[in-house]
Amino acid sequence: MTSLPNHASVVVIGGGIMGCSTLYHLAANGIADSILLERNQLTSGTTWHSAAQVRALRSTKNLTHLIRHSIDLYSRLEEETGQQTGWINRGSLSIATNSDRLIHIKRQEALAHLFGVRADSISPGEAKERWPLMNAEDVVGAVWSPDDGRVGPSDLCAALVKGAKSRGAAIHENTSVTGIKTRRNRVVGVETTRGDVRCDAIALCTGLWSREAGAMAGVEIPALACEHFYLLTKPIDGIVGHLPTLSDHDGHLYIRDEGGGLLVGCFEPQGKPISPGTLGDDFAFQLLQEDWDHFEPMTFNAIHRIPALEHAEVRTLLNGPESFTPDGSFLLGEAAETQGLFLGCGMNSVGVATAGGAGMALAHCVEHGYPPVDLHEADPKRFAPEFNSLSALTTRVPEVLGKHYEISYPGRQWTSARNLRATPLHRIWTSERAHFGQVGAWERPLYFRKNEEPVLGFGQPDWNEQVRREVLAAHKGVAMFEQSTFGKIEVAGADACSFLERVCSNRMDRPAGRAIYTSMLNDRGGIESDLTAIRLDESRFRLFVGTTATKKDLAWLNRHLLERERVTVVDRSRDFAIIGLMGPGAATVAEAVGAGSLNGLGYFRSEEAKIAGHKVRAVRLSYVGEAGWELCCRADAAEAVYAAIRACGAEPAGLHAQTSMRIEKRFLAYGHELDSDISPMEAGLGFAVDWSKEFIGSAALKRMRVDGCENRIVSIVLDDIDAVPLGNEPVMHENRFVGKTTSAAFGFRVGAPLALADLTDRAARRNGTQVAINMAGTLHSGRVVNGATFDPCGKRMRPDL
Repeated sequence: MTSLPNHASVVVIGGGIMGCSTLYHLAANGIADSILLERNQLTSGTTWHSAAQVRALRSTKNLTHLIRHSIDLYSRLEEETGQQTGWINRGSLSIATNSDRLIHIKRQEALAHLFGVRADSISPGEAKERWPLMNAEDVVGAVWSPDDGRVGPSDLCAALVKGAKSRGAAIHENTSVTGIKTRRNRVVGVETTRGDVRCDAIALCTGLWSREAGAMAGVEIPALACEHFYLLTKPIDGIVGHLPTLSDHDGHLYIRDEGGGLLVGCFEPQGKPISPGTLGDDFAFQLLQEDWDHFEPMTFNAIHRIPALEHAEVRTLLNGPESFTPDGSFLLGEAAETQGLFLGCGMNSVGVATAGGAGMALAHCVEHGYPPVDLHEADPKRFAPEFNSLSALTTRVPEVLGKHYEISYPGRQWTSARNLRATPLHRIWTSERAHFGQVGAWERPLYFRKNEEPVLGFGQPDWNEQVRREVLAAHKGVAMFEQSTFGKIEVAGADACSFLERVCSNRMDRPAGRAIYTSMLNDRGGIESDLTAIRLDESRFRLFVGTTATKKDLAWLNRHLLERERVTVVDRSRDFAIIGLMGPGAATVAEAVGAGSLNGLGYFRSEEAKIAGHKVRAVRLSYVGEAGWELCCRADAAEAVYAAIRACGAEPAGLHAQTSMRIEKRFLAYGHELDSDISPMEAGLGFAVDWSKEFIGSAALKRMRVDGCENRIVSIVLDDIDAVPLGNEPVMHENRFVGKTTSAAFGFRVGAPLALADLTDRAARRNGTQVAINMAGTLHSGRVVNGATFDPCGKRMRPDL
């Protein structure tokens, strides 16, 4: 056994597909002294028993980019290394047995065309021709994806390891990591059963054991294993050669050939979690107990789809563990708690498909500190601490597995692991008959006063009437929006202002009481966060950040603090409530509650007032395009402040109304219009950049400015009042793809369906240009508007510059 080195630039922990791919890409990038440590043998745990389906399309362009990298890598590795990978490119066939599933797969097809992935709608008859053993009597349509395939997971790992070793990397099996050494919250080494290794970074690819491994460095990794089943049969007549993978998601099934027989896998409606401790330290190539009672409903579905299965001989019912996260997306990137610790885990049963590209992206993170493209959906910092509790994970991950093949209806909500965080007004909202949605860990009112549970679908939302009423209350009277879920970060100290000047794009050195809209940028000029700051006094600022951005933004601020800077950064999110008081009647309400001085407050100014005997800090700004204030008070004062305002006639309004109104106003949202790949100029936020100062990202912005960088985000007003855009749909102009929608809703103040869109084609962005949005294969025409589609003031509400 080769001895461990004293030092390695990077230690990869875990020898499954993610660890092997990450090591391969580190070595390929020239970090040749990287090592991989595996507690048992390569592929043990989950990788060895993976069904290893590789489907090219994902929900975003960047996630699809990772899979396409996987396909390219898997198809050429054998030629590079001489090691077979078992790559078989036979495509995949997605069938629909009802109209909603057909819309779902046609939406996927439209995205595939936008992303450059081959996919085509075919008839049930054509689907039957590609899968002769299939019962197609109830099939109403299908999508054929010729680029998809499958791979041999153990052979693939062997090829990746061979490629890594040829470039100087080393693998050490039967070497357990027993501790992670840190200094000043930064990785400095690992402790193992065979000695210590100093290192500059760690790539944690520990699969089923990731939650426990992260805890060694004080890092929260909310991932838990579930049982995952597939059936293997003996040879069946009629199966010759290789077939496409058949995706019967209405039946919760995936089916393909295997050894002359069939492999029938499922993501059943409710999975089975595996209790921590069940998988002991010696668990490696074992399987879990068969559970025919649990699998039986899937057997009936499989026989319905493939009648030949009724008389097929069973070889085995394989039950192996797979790791899932609370939202069904994997974890990739640097941990919030410990610098130099990079996560590549929680793969949600798509590890083999994703790992080629995800390993590339993780290696890029380790080397450069950021992924090659924006991957906010996979950022480990997206989860609140509540999701790392065993109770939340044990109830949530079975639902995550069950939703794997569920139709992605707009408005779909998780039903498990709810009520993890309640806003200060939660009790009152319950009495006001709110329908809640989970945003981060918070329960947030979506709309009010609808007694029945919503009926989900792709047509007009079931809650439209409630949202219309709430929008009109804010437009014609006065409404309250609770925004307490926003993160609230206090930056204080003698150097607070100069620190924020360095990390924020806008001018932060303004008089006390001023509110400032700004971005925090990366070195490439991309937006890491957009936020509003209030200068409370000479040495104290309060930052209001996105609901799910708090952990990420805290880490960003702390990691850019210099040792000499006298600054503290504190999370105050739970300490304060925020109530948005919006509408033309807001001024009357302010007078009635004894806060009439607020009516003289200018835009992006703030001052303190008293309501119901409690101090509030009001800031004059609006995220909905109606005059009003955001009122910030102590959390324990929120109910009294609410009661005083409610008594003056203000109506409660929810998140759906806010979203409709912000889209009408062309107000942007992180994760929709904004991410780390787009710059302020490309998002039309150049007004929030102070060109006279130097800040993180300023050099990149100045280069973009010289190159003539333009705003890409436009509004689209659709011609058909019955069209229902959802966001993330292709936009076409003159029969060409020119971009995609980023947010969408019905605009009740303009009386039409609306979308915000990111258009990369300059001609398509011209005001008044006719474009078309592809909604499940149907083109809906619309008109481009440069700016807001609705503005009650005839001017944009933004800081006075």
